[in-house]
Amino acid sequence: MTDDLLARATALDAADPLAAFRDRFVPTSAVSYLDGNSLGRPLEATARLLDDFVRGQWGGRLIRGWTDGWMDWPLTLGDRLGAVALGAAAGQTVVADSTTVLLYKLTRAAVDARPDRRTVVLDTDNFPTDRYILEGIAAERGLTLHWIETDPVTGVHPAQVADAVGPDTALVLFSHVAYRSGWLADVAEINRIAHAAGALTLWDLCHSAGSVPIRLDEWGVDLAVGCSYKYLNGGPGAPAFGYLRQGLQDELRQPIQGWMGHRAVFEMGPGYQPASGARALLSGTPPILAMVPMHANLDMLAEAGIEAVRTKSLLLTGLVLDIADAWLTPLGVEVVSPREPERRGGHVTLRRAGFEELLEPLWDSGVIPDYRRPDGLRIGPAPLSTSFTEVHHGLSILRDLAEKQR
Repeated sequence: MTDDLLARATALDAADPLAAFRDRFVPTSAVSYLDGNSLGRPLEATARLLDDFVRGQWGGRLIRGWTDGWMDWPLTLGDRLGAVALGAAAGQTVVADSTTVLLYKLTRAAVDARPDRRTVVLDTDNFPTDRYILEGIAAERGLTLHWIETDPVTGVHPAQVADAVGPDTALVLFSHVAYRSGWLADVAEINRIAHAAGALTLWDLCHSAGSVPIRLDEWGVDLAVGCSYKYLNGGPGAPAFGYLRQGLQDELRQPIQGWMGHRAVFEMGPGYQPASGARALLSGTPPILAMVPMHANLDMLAEAGIEAVRTKSLLLTGLVLDIADAWLTPLGVEVVSPREPERRGGHVTLRRAGFEELLEPLWDSGVIPDYRRPDGLRIGPAPLSTSFTEVHHGLSILRDLAEKQR
């Protein structure tokens, strides 16, 4: 079986139309990097762009860089991201802040736009930031949180949402891909159910942007937020992005009224007047230096195509599942991710008591997965930087360590 799996991985690499993209990344000392769902690897082009920006644009143009185009980067990069990865027409996406800050802005804007509704629906297994932000806003605004109990293996289902929403629901908030299990939610159907009840929808795209095709406009999404440091390879602490549907831009008002969201940024007037369109989502000075990597990453993703990325992602996670069944399940490891391709995001979670003890020996062996308490290893191969034989090699080392531990 070991030889069969290796032969399969080798054959997949030989037939991989995206294989050449691996050479565009900065070399790594890791022998198997399986944490692209947490932090993507840097591109060689990113290093060149950063050097050029520091020496040429920042060092050469100095403050004139703002009028050279920096001021518009949150919008121009947002439009590019929308076109390449989000299925969003221009004028609806901005790059700014962190996921946490944008979640606060968009949630507050949504619930304030529905003052006669006092309930927000969310699920118990969503990422902690999403839950914490909603708890804070609920306390701040006197709202009720309706919690959907979700199985970490399967995630939220449309039927659960239908049972939870009603005439008092202002907003529903879920993740497109569940951070723990990789469950891929049925966004379009959940949106239909929420809208029928008169509620707005807000989606967290952190674990899907750059890995799974997203169609915000087609699916009727109202608001969305996500990060750029996972499959979009933006680097540690890279800025987030926010999406506000065109038809809501005159109605919703985000609460952090900073000068960059003013209708006339340099007028410095006495009162706040929001800009039109998605620019009103901005608050403070954009993190221009941190946006530089996005130029290289969006160029690469546009060239590769998100559909091709998704095809390889499913092949990669399918290989993970087959290797886990063959090698790890007999050692007491449980797969806690969807097996159906249409319900699986870009990573697979493996669970066994004692996995935390294997982290250091895995790292010492050059294998880097992602660990989530209490006992889960997330295997997140990034399609543009990870080979099939790299997955095979990393999981073979995990198997050997798990055997020894057992």
